[in-house]
Formats: sequence, structure tokens, C-alpha cells
Amino acid sequence: MKKIALSFAALAISAGSALAADLPSRKAAPMLPPPPPPAPLWTGFYVGLNAGGTWANSNMQAIAVGPVAYTDGYPIGRQGALSSHLAAFSSAATVSAANSGANSGFIGGGQIGYNWQFYGSLVAGVEADIQGIAGNNGGGTIATAAAVGNGSSYIGLHSVRGSLDYLGTVRGRLGWLFTPTLLVYGTGGLSYGGVTLNAASNVFNDVLAGNGALPPSIGGVNFSNTQVGWTAGGGVEWMFMPNWSAKVEYLYYDLGTITQNFALASVNAAGTQSALFGGQVRARANGNIVRAGLNYHFNWGAPAPVIAKY
Repeated sequence: MKKIALSFAALAISAGSALAADLPSRKAAPMLPPPPPPAPLWTGFYVGLNAGGTWANSNMQAIAVGPVAYTDGYPIGRQGALSSHLAAFSSAATVSAANSGANSGFIGGGQIGYNWQFYGSLVAGVEADIQGIAGNNGGGTIATAAAVGNGSSYIGLHSVRGSLDYLGTVRGRLGWLFTPTLLVYGTGGLSYGGVTLNAASNVFNDVLAGNGALPPSIGGVNFSNTQVGWTAGGGVEWMFMPNWSAKVEYLYYDLGTITQNFALASVNAAGTQSALFGGQVRARANGNIVRAGLNYHFNWGAPAPVIAKY
């Protein structure tokens, strides 16, 4: 009986060991590393094209003309009349007028820039662009008149034209990612543009009434230069495909005020009578831009995604 009991005990122990070997192990599975953060979509260089419209913030062009000097070769015996005409001429008030003309047009060009995405949702960068402008030309004709004295007077016809031929900017940008692909930003910096201002004046003289008429006094100025100022604005940019984004942007620019002086003169055929007028033309070069753009992002500055190793 003792032998039989020992045999049953040994059989039970070996069966329990076999069943224990078949049970699932309680050893914990190895921990997987957390997924890597997504690479910044916006970091890197980009280039693109833009197109839109521009209109002047102030399209006033002002001109002022006034007498400066007058000579008269009166015959002997009429010297007294000469002094009275000189006094009346020199006291004549300068006349001025302003012209308002349409000053808007189509704008199109390109841009290049660099973005840096940091703290997850902030994007800072710098952008430079240049655009040509078509149809941006304002101006017209202005008429002036003034009484000189002694029953004399003069009238003037003045033509003023101004335009912005091209516009460029160099700006900083700072924005916030409302979603990983939607950037809202503000921007500001330097602006520069090619400004043209042309003025021509014709003054019809009557200061020598009864003593021989002078021909019209004619003069003008043609100004063309690159003006430098500032710009500020903002926009929205959407990364709609990998490496491609579209934007809509508003900018205000101010290139300052342009002031040019010129002279108008006339002499009679005999060379004995002359008149000299001084003129000044002034225009403001500031305005607004609304444009859409398309950018290709190289993402050279973005780190390569991390691949987990097991």
C-alpha cells in the first residue's frame, strides 16, 4: 500500500509540472518607446509667386506757382510805369491747387523667404519680395488764376502725373499655427519703390497790359527715383500639400512725400521784357496692397523624422 501511495504522489507531481509549463507566462511585455514628435512642417526656405491689386492711400498731387521777377525795357520817358509794375508783380500772391486722380493698378511678382517653427505652434521668419505694377497712374490738369495789380493778371494751366512703377519689401514675419497647416501672421519692415512724378506748367502773362504782351511762361519737372519707406500688414497661409502653401496678405506701405521745385520763364521777341515764376509740385507715395500667393517649401532646415529601433 505504501508503494502504491508513493507512485500516485509521484504521478501527481509530474502532471502538475506539465500543466504549469503550459500556463501563460506572467512576465511583462517589453515597453515600446513613445512615437516621435512630427517634424516641423514650416521650417526651411521657400520661394513663390504673388498677384493682386494696389490702390493709393492718398492720391492728392499739389502744385503751387508764384511770380519771382519781372523786367521791362520801357522807352525813355516811361520809367515811372516800370516801378509801379514791379511793385504790383512782386506783391502778387502765390496760387496753388491740388489734383485728385485715380491711382490704382494690378500688382504681380515673386518672393523668397525662410521660416523657423519653434515651441510647436510659433513660426518666425524673414521674407523679401518685388512686384511690378501696371495701370498705377494718377493725375490731371489744374487751372489757377491771380490778379497782379494795375488791372493786370495771369492765369496758369498745370499738368501733374504721378505713378508707382514697382514695389519691393524686406520684412520680418511672426505667426501662430491655429492648426499644424494653418498659419496666421503679422509682418512688417522696409519697403522701396520706383516713383515717377511729372509736372508741366504754362502761365499766360498779362502783367504788361498795354505795353506789349509776353509769351506764356513755360516750365516743369520730371522726377524718377527709388523711394525708401516702411510697410506693415498681415495674412493667412495654408499648407495644403506637403511642401506647398497658399496665402492671402494685406500690406500698407509708405514711401514718404516727394517735393520738387521748378522755374517758368518767358522773354519777348525783342528781348526787352521777361517774367520768371517759381513752381513747386508735391505728391505722397503711400497705399495699400491685397494679394494672393503660392509658395514652394524646401524644408531644408527641418530635422529628419526619428525611426524607432527594436
